[in-house]
Amino acid sequence: MVLNPANRGLYAITDGPRDDLLARVEAALDAGAMLLQYRDKSNDGDRRRNEAEALQKLCVRYAVPLIINDDVALAAEVRAAGVHLGEDDIDIASARAQLGTNAIVGVSCYDSLQYARELAQRGASYLAFGSFFDSPTKPAARRATPELLIAAHEFGLPLVAIGGITAENGASLIQAGADYLAVISGIFGATDTAIAARKYVRLFASV
Repeated sequence: MVLNPANRGLYAITDGPRDDLLARVEAALDAGAMLLQYRDKSNDGDRRRNEAEALQKLCVRYAVPLIINDDVALAAEVRAAGVHLGEDDIDIASARAQLGTNAIVGVSCYDSLQYARELAQRGASYLAFGSFFDSPTKPAARRATPELLIAAHEFGLPLVAIGGITAENGASLIQAGADYLAVISGIFGATDTAIAARKYVRLFASV
């Protein structure tokens, strides 16, 4: 699937498990999030499947693609729009074989332009770089720079920035070429998810 270039904006990534997951996600979607990723590293298969099914229904209602982190089988089961893969997950071709040629297959490129080039050639739907700032989710993550975003324009794919992004530092990444700001704790760790999400959404209108 080709992401609509007009749909630049907030890429909300969940931080489950949590009891208020659906309410928090709906608040983010209602505030204008353009992509949603279900990220849950627990081993509770039944709960994860139920949550993914509920999130897929929410995303259909808001016309926002649902991306499943790491789990291609779960993405296929709930008919999500696609999957996000890290360097230790299955390859892009195998994911497409299970999800179909129209699926969104996003990939983590970390701090490597060469790795991004390889993944672009293999058919990635978008390229994610990070961490750009100190991240409470992955405190030991490799550090990316805005120059990576500038250089990655040559691949002609949507670019995602992730890692410690706030409403105060996110504008610099959009200026460098980020099409999406991927945020976890900045919205789901906030007291009011909707208010926090709108701050990110407004960045794209002001840059």
